[in-house]
This record gives sequence, structure tokens and C-alpha cells, in this order.
Amino acid sequence: MRKLLVLALVGLAAQLVDGALGMAYGLTSSTLLLFAGVAPAAASASVHLAEIGTTLAAGVSHWRFGNVDWKVVGRIALPGAIGAFAGATFLSSISTEAAAPWMAAILFTLGAYLLVRFSRPLRANRAAGRLRSRFLAPLGLVAGFVDATGGGGWGPVATPALLVSGRMEPRKVIGSVDTSEFVVAGAASIGFLIGLGSEGFLLPTVAALLVGGLIAAPIAAWLVRIVPAQLLGAVIGGVIVLTNARTLLSAGGVGGSVPVVVYALLGAAWLVAVGLAVRALRRARRARATVDAALTSASPAGAAIASASPAEAVEPAAAGESVEPAEAAKSGQVREPVATAETTETTETTENAESRKLAAAVEG
Repeated sequence: MRKLLVLALVGLAAQLVDGALGMAYGLTSSTLLLFAGVAPAAASASVHLAEIGTTLAAGVSHWRFGNVDWKVVGRIALPGAIGAFAGATFLSSISTEAAAPWMAAILFTLGAYLLVRFSRPLRANRAAGRLRSRFLAPLGLVAGFVDATGGGGWGPVATPALLVSGRMEPRKVIGSVDTSEFVVAGAASIGFLIGLGSEGFLLPTVAALLVGGLIAAPIAAWLVRIVPAQLLGAVIGGVIVLTNARTLLSAGGVGGSVPVVVYALLGAAWLVAVGLAVRALRRARRARATVDAALTSASPAGAAIASASPAEAVEPAAAGESVEPAEAAKSGQVREPVATAETTETTETTENAESRKLAAAVEG
């Protein structure tokens, strides 16, 4: 019972990470299961079976909120399913001793990628046009294979690649990747069922992961509002790197003081990545605050109206009456500025320029 409770907490933590980043449910849960001593193939099989339930719920939610591009889902899900089935068959055919370092190496690489990815702002390539099958099909094939053999990796491989392309809205990237993962998880589960049989799935583990994930789903929706995804990504990346470094060092037979030095270097790199993530986050916030202030000052009429109190509002002068500036100042009556084509054009030009400044500042 105690072990099932720990596994439920693993599923809860993994879903919290996935809800905040749009990726890394399988990556986080597989890493923690390996750390707990579960065999690599059994860990990946159990995680993917649990993901069928969690990705189904996520896909329905994204569909209801209009976050799914079904053309992208159709073009990436089928190659992803093929890659996942092949990866599950491959992982099932090798021994546990050979699978452990392979899986740990994949997870270590993905963890290092998260460290690099979230320690700096994402620079989007604002290319025009739609995503084509010649890009989506190889991406899905590779992401599916990595996902099945590594116990996770569909989100960390597919989501950043689609974001960097600059051809989809971020919300549709996350929604489409999460929705297509349902097909990928199902194909991987079929591959593990054929390769390992039904005994390859740890059903209590699957149930615990699923329950933890379903409990965490509403919490993750709240967490993403208060915890910056960039900072959380760097923190989780460091945890994954350090955890899988232990398996790699053990598989390589490294002993003595070498592991201590390796852990120290990885820990230092982790701290640097977190520091860079915090700096990038602060720069982005300062840039947004500066541009917001500039946009507010660019419309003095709106600022005057917003700052005026109800007591200062006075009925305008009757038709035919003129109000002198001094009298207007005494009575609080302010003559409303007349909007001309020139002022309107100037305001729009200023707002467009400030918007471009904001985009450049956030990306840079």
C-alpha cells in the first residue's frame, strides 16, 4: 500500500510538470520509476498505458477549448504511432541490463535539452505557410521512437520543434501534441503487449499513476498560472539529469571520487541554467512592463479619463456657450480632444512600433 501511494505521488508530480510545461509526463514518471528500481521495459509500458487515460482527458479538454489543429494531428500522429510501436518492440527485445543504460542515456539527453531549452528565451522562426507532411512525418517518427524507448519524449521532442517553426500558435502546438499523444501511447502499449505479454504491465503501478495524474489535472491548471514555465522547466531538467547520471555511472563501472566530481559539475551546470532562466524571465517581464507603460502614455486622453474621479465629471457646456480655459479649469470641465485622421494614424503607428519592440525584447 505504501508503494502504491508513492507511485500515485509520482503520477501526481509528473502531471503537475506536464500541466505547467505541456510536456514531460512520461519523462518525469519514467525517471522516478527507474530510480525506484522498476525494470526499464516495465516502466515504459506502465507509463504508456497510464498515458492513454491522461492524454484522452487532455485531448478532450484541448478540443473543447479550440486548441487542436486536426490537420497537424493527422499528419504527426500516424508516424508517431509507427515510431512508438517500433520503439516498444525494440525495448522489449533487449535485456534489462542492456535497456537500463540505453533508457537512462535517452532520459539524460532529454533532461539536458530541457536545461538548455528553458535557460534561454525561445526564438521563433516566423516563417509563413503551413506545416507540411515532409516535416511532420519524420518528426513524429523520431519522437514516437524516442518516447517508447526512453519512457517519455513525445512532448520534449515534438513541442519545441513545432514552436520553433513559428507557424502555429503556442496553445495549438500544445493542444495538438497532447491530442496526438493518445494515438502514440496506444500504439506503444500494443507494442509492449506483443513484446512482453500482459505480465509486462504492472497494473497496480498503472492505476496509481493514472489516479495521481487525474487528481493533479485541476491543480496543474492552477499551477500554470502562478509558476513560470521557464523556471520550472530548468528545475525539472536538472532533476532528470542528476537522477539518470547515477544509472549511467553505475552502468559504466565508474567508482572512486569520479562520481562526486561529476555530480558537482552537473550541479553547478544546473544552478547556472536556473540562474539564466531567472534572468531571462526578469528581462521578459521588464520588457512587457516598459511597453505597457509606453502604450498607456501614448494615449493621454485615455489616461486622463482613467485617472479622473466621478466627482470631477461635469456636464458639458450647453450648445452655443463657450467655456474659457480658466473657467474650465475651475469647474473641472475639460474640453474633449478632437480625433483627426492624423492623430489616429500617429497613435496606431506608435502602438505598432511598441508592439514590435515588445516582441523583439521578449525574444531577445
